[in-house]
Amino acid sequence: MTDKVQPPLKHNGTTTTPSLHQPPPKPPLYHPSRQPFRPTPTYLTHHNRRNGCSRRRCCFLCYCWTTLFLIFILLLSCIAATIVYFLYNPKKPTFSISSLKISHFNLTTTPSDESTTLSTKLNLTLSCKNPNKKVIFFYNPISIKLYSIHNEVLLAHGSFPYFTSQENNVTIIHTTLSLNNQVLDADSVTALRSDLKKKTGVPIKIVVETKVKVKMDKIKVRKFDIVVTCEGIHGQLPKGKIPGLATTTRAKCKVDPKFKIWKITF
Repeated sequence: MTDKVQPPLKHNGTTTTPSLHQPPPKPPLYHPSRQPFRPTPTYLTHHNRRNGCSRRRCCFLCYCWTTLFLIFILLLSCIAATIVYFLYNPKKPTFSISSLKISHFNLTTTPSDESTTLSTKLNLTLSCKNPNKKVIFFYNPISIKLYSIHNEVLLAHGSFPYFTSQENNVTIIHTTLSLNNQVLDADSVTALRSDLKKKTGVPIKIVVETKVKVKMDKIKVRKFDIVVTCEGIHGQLPKGKIPGLATTTRAKCKVDPKFKIWKITF
């Protein structure tokens, strides 16, 4: 057998002879680290959008329901407080100064270092009245401090143990206040010596601090702070062994209860 000889090909007027050994076609380029492109289906995109909208809607509904719940609790508290007020008509306790005697008062200046110290001893009698018919007060141990009104110089301090104030009852508090070699600064010494020269005596302020729990029949209120401030007191210094008697006829005591709600004091 004889092989067929193909005729030469003509291209642009020239004659070319086909090659018997043509190179194979090149395979497509492929990089192993390159990910093939896959378009995201349309239905997944709409699904994600619906999920995002539903999350925002859930957060908004949660916020609204929480706000409504807090408002509801606040309204219930106001209604309950109003009912308790009209049923029991609670009133604040009242305090008054019965007597104040100054048995020792010594203001000494040391020449070596020019420091001034104060030593005092006083006897105080307080009256605590409960004006309520259905309310009982339970007092924690109370702290008592005496200050001179000008420049707030501490004159004495003391305490009194816990006690219970029953309905329509008056509790008498006897306590001894003192100060032992308290060093004073220059401003305090100047203000105190100015007060000692007054004929009416040293103007004194008494501050009482404690915690109180209230009971109204079976209703109990958690403990809250109470601050009692008494002013209008003028103390006379002792003469020898005779204690000085303070003038308390114009003394007035202000009771200031302090309630805390979520670390906020009212």
